[in-house]
Amino acid sequence: MISADDGAPLLRVRGVRKAFGDNVVLDGIDLDVRAHQVIALIGASGSGKSTLLRTINLLEEVDDGDIWLDGQDICDPRVDANAVRARMGMVFQSYNLFGHLRVLENVALAQRLVHKVARSEAEAKALAMLERVGLADKARSFPDELSGGQQQRVAIARALVSSPRLLLLDEVTSALDPELVGEVLDLLTELRGEGFTMLIATHEMAFARDVADEVCFLHHGRIHEQGPAAQVLTEPREARTREFLRRMLPR
Repeated sequence: MISADDGAPLLRVRGVRKAFGDNVVLDGIDLDVRAHQVIALIGASGSGKSTLLRTINLLEEVDDGDIWLDGQDICDPRVDANAVRARMGMVFQSYNLFGHLRVLENVALAQRLVHKVARSEAEAKALAMLERVGLADKARSFPDELSGGQQQRVAIARALVSSPRLLLLDEVTSALDPELVGEVLDLLTELRGEGFTMLIATHEMAFARDVADEVCFLHHGRIHEQGPAAQVLTEPREARTREFLRRMLPR
């Protein structure tokens, strides 16, 4: 097995296609993500950003193509999907926290159930990660006692606690009130500075420009343009990219 530490991409996506009935959502996606790289996926709703993340995390089965993580073909039906997911952390736009569990229990749950870590150790790791995202004082709270921004930071802590090789973030600010967006983006900026590898679907163009190494513009399930963030967002080569950015960026 070739490791990303040997110079190969940490994540390699080749020819991935996914359709729901007659609706082709991903149409031949090729993408490489290297260790410590941050790539932002931009595009209109329905362009395939979320579906791409879900196929990488094995929440959706691809119709065609291949996905490798650390040199392992994770589309192989013999692969243990839970073992693959344990090497990734995914954060959804809707938090997906368990309302009947306290914050500490939410963050520790996967450690206990998937990784079979003892409760005391799992909760110690979870508390340390809550400290990392500035929410240790909310460990005994329930999710509905937190703001939306705080809940999303808990979801990020849950994704980080297993020390994932890759973070997948799906429009993590889209469900937040505008005044709460900054606290989540600030945390992601810090994680980028710490060298986390991230693939981020986002509509926050300024964040993508400032934090991403590369930006991929998706349109109708295809990557129409990919390149350095500053180039794609300020001097796009493709007409469809320019049209999208005219709608998204303030004049």
